[in-house]
Amino acid sequence: MQVFLTGATGFIGSRVVPELLAAGHRVLGMTRSDSGERALAAVGVEPVRADLNDPSTLRAGAARADAVIHTAFDHDFSRFVENCDKDRRVIEAMAEALAGSDRPLIITSGTGIGDARRGGPATEDVFDEGNPNPRVASELAGRAALERGVDVRVVRLPQVHDTVKQGFVTPNIEVARHKGVVAYVGEGANRWPAAAVPDVARLYALVLGKGVKGARYNAVQEEGIAVRKIAEVVAAGLGIPTRSLSPEEAMEHFGWFGAFAGMDLPASSAWTRAQLGWEPTGPGLLEDLRAMDYAAGS
Repeated sequence: MQVFLTGATGFIGSRVVPELLAAGHRVLGMTRSDSGERALAAVGVEPVRADLNDPSTLRAGAARADAVIHTAFDHDFSRFVENCDKDRRVIEAMAEALAGSDRPLIITSGTGIGDARRGGPATEDVFDEGNPNPRVASELAGRAALERGVDVRVVRLPQVHDTVKQGFVTPNIEVARHKGVVAYVGEGANRWPAAAVPDVARLYALVLGKGVKGARYNAVQEEGIAVRKIAEVVAAGLGIPTRSLSPEEAMEHFGWFGAFAGMDLPASSAWTRAQLGWEPTGPGLLEDLRAMDYAAGS
């Protein structure tokens, strides 16, 4: 199968590449740069020049493929709403290229979109189309394509981590460096789900090989880690104190991140594991945070 992989040089996509090649697929890898072209060619991937700001370039890549895995996203979270809308346009463009065929389009979303707001973990069977998280735009675009007959499958991400990057924890660490304190909201009892990046990459390949049309898959290893525990590990690594903030203080302290800092976002992957036989084996989020080189970012 020839697979068009967006974000092929990115944090997750670069780990998906070897999974696809090991499964015998040919990979068309999206890149925006000469250096990206060289890096992809060096590992046996055919580079495809494309840019999220020009959906037509991604439509062209999708048109050449037997399947599409979409991991690219503009991670400038200070422009999160605009970037989620950009993702919607990209998904719509690639879906146009796949319309009228059985070629799968695997898109990416967040686990919080499966929150039924009943206090339990987010699950794959729930699609909260009124969710205040702007990332819902990606799944709304996916659902519209599904209704037009496109084989859309969704991978929902938690905090994806290694010893260098950890989802929302990474910008939080940068705020802590600047402010001299690792903050959390209230008692810090709100929880974030997580998974190690190699396990997440393996899940994308499984969703391609064994996933089904219209299904959603939660890439969750740990259902929910208390934010205060995360803060305490980061504080130890940076050698600075922790501090509890009120919700009002959090908005001023964190800036754009203040809207997310106090969210309780546990998520389950029980259904995903049962359907695909996916069993994460990577280190936990706190383990990766303890192994992080905090001096490297100073």
